[in-house]
Amino acid sequence: MFRSVLQLRSGRGLLIRGLGTHRGGSTLDWDEKVSEIKKKIKSVLPGEACTPLYDTSHLPPEHSDVVIIGGGVLGLSVAFWLKKLQKKGDGIRVLVVERDHTYSKASTVLSVGGIRQQFSLPENVQLSLFSVDFLRNINEYLAVVDSPPVDLQFNPSGYLLLASEKGASTLENRVKMQRQEGAKVCLMSPEQLQNKFPWMNTKGVALASYGMEGEGWFDPWSLLQGLRRKVQSMGVLFCQGEVTRFITSSNRMVTSSGEEVVLKRIYEVHVKMNNSLEYQPVECAIVINAAGAWSGQIAELAGIGKGPPGTLQGTKLPVEPRKRYVYVWHCPQGPGLEMPFVANTNGVYFRREGLGNNYLGGCSPTEEEEPDSTNLDVDHNFFQDRVWPHLAERVPAFQSLKHLVYLQVRNAWAGYYDYNTFDQNGVVGPHPLVVNMYFATGFSGHGLQHAPAVGRAVAEMVLDGHFQTINMSPFLFSRFHLGEKFQEDNIF
Repeated sequence: MFRSVLQLRSGRGLLIRGLGTHRGGSTLDWDEKVSEIKKKIKSVLPGEACTPLYDTSHLPPEHSDVVIIGGGVLGLSVAFWLKKLQKKGDGIRVLVVERDHTYSKASTVLSVGGIRQQFSLPENVQLSLFSVDFLRNINEYLAVVDSPPVDLQFNPSGYLLLASEKGASTLENRVKMQRQEGAKVCLMSPEQLQNKFPWMNTKGVALASYGMEGEGWFDPWSLLQGLRRKVQSMGVLFCQGEVTRFITSSNRMVTSSGEEVVLKRIYEVHVKMNNSLEYQPVECAIVINAAGAWSGQIAELAGIGKGPPGTLQGTKLPVEPRKRYVYVWHCPQGPGLEMPFVANTNGVYFRREGLGNNYLGGCSPTEEEEPDSTNLDVDHNFFQDRVWPHLAERVPAFQSLKHLVYLQVRNAWAGYYDYNTFDQNGVVGPHPLVVNMYFATGFSGHGLQHAPAVGRAVAEMVLDGHFQTINMSPFLFSRFHLGEKFQEDNIF
């Protein structure tokens, strides 16, 4: 705990004795030091106006009703909905802890910014429909007085998912479900594809699904900054630091099946300040784990997964960082403005980037190809070997760059998926044993587009004890212990 003014008063003798420890230096320097120390002593004398001995503006508060770990779009969305849905007069105090306020390595800003309804599960379709409505009306939600409107630079060009003969039946069934949920998606034959997108080679394509409304891509940075500005205007507090410890209380109970379990409640979060050894304890009632790729580590800090194997106490949060590459290339003869976000039959994706005949794309590696996730270095050979051949086959215009590809790749970066190794789907809601830790993580690449809906769901659970807008029960942590996969297959 940081020393208080009262503690400093009791230590005045220490300050005075310190005058004799200086060696060397000019008289002017010495006089300045003495003057400074006198000012500090005077500031804590009775009857004098008290001036802080050091700047505490970087420190988090000592108390907060809710501590949100992670200041990306998921964490900010939870903060927004907590303030938006709080009952009049409640005045919930919310603190967001983010270790990197530059967001230089944040999954949010390193993503490709896509949004689609073409998922394999109805719940994910519902999340997308809610979120696209939020984005469509962004300034009704995020407007701040005397600030410019949020411009997401949304490009409504849709998603185009291609299926081989083997995957055609599955694609058709998914589109039927998506339509039942309210998504505007149509099926296209190879002939229809050729007519609408003459730049495409349809070899190997048996069927395609095309999002006609509410799909495309937007600028993730604009959404992040819009949310951050709005929640600050709503009174949400921010702290740059890293959560290093939880202090918990616990009690034992026996379940109906006869298993003895320990229920924990976090009542204090220790936040270590950046570039410092000091930390600040923050007393709290609720903790939101929205730490993205590092949410598994945060869960471990709370003791989650540290019990006997096969038990609920021994069940880990199966979320880990997985590195994914994005490449940008230039092709003067490439597809025009009508180009959608294309997902090839083998998972390679690509879309237009801006108006200057630039394109971006990539694909997820196989389990055997998973790269080292301890850094964000880019493997350019991965593009040459795994991405480029499929791009050149699907879009003949790209073949013209075959011998110039190293010159034409203009940019490349890597970012992290908060990868759920169990079923590649989100984890939402409270932990069954660490009863006041709530999750908003594990979306394995689609957290950005689902953030508005997930934030509301978590806020509903915190404030009302149950989901209201969308039933998120299948996303609960308990499925990991029960072995009940909630598999999302449409992950690129």
